[in-house]
Amino acid sequence: MKKFSIVLSVGLLILAAAGAQGPAESATAREVTGMLRQFLIDAARNDRAGFEKFFADDVIYTRAVGVVISKADILKSLDTDKPPADSKTTYSAEDVTVHEYGDTAVVAFRLLAVTAQNESKVGMANTESESYRNTGTFLRRNGKWQVVAWQATKITESGATE
Repeated sequence: MKKFSIVLSVGLLILAAAGAQGPAESATAREVTGMLRQFLIDAARNDRAGFEKFFADDVIYTRAVGVVISKADILKSLDTDKPPADSKTTYSAEDVTVHEYGDTAVVAFRLLAVTAQNESKVGMANTESESYRNTGTFLRRNGKWQVVAWQATKITESGATE
């Protein structure tokens, strides 16, 4: 009986240690998170091919200001909403959560956008940052993941602590 108790205790310790590490990230979670991180690099470069690959043709995108746009609208904005040449914006995803449902994956994360202006325009380096909560729905069609729905919500200072 004593031997059984020792084996049981060791087994419980191993299970507790495994649980403390958290669940292993699935292949789907790794893939869509990798796609998200690559897209943020592409977005900082205004890379049209990155947008084409990331968003499905039938995507429904709700911008932070509440306007719903299509993929055609997104691609058109790449031509009309070019960032100033003297500034550079980088994007990062934090607190990424992925929920899988077969050929569908829902991703939620906090987006941090940091824009740095060149010293020549303002006489000194100027950096601004904005945060957004984003939720995206990825669908796997013909073995390829793409975003079919996206929602962005700007985090205001008062909302950052709530």
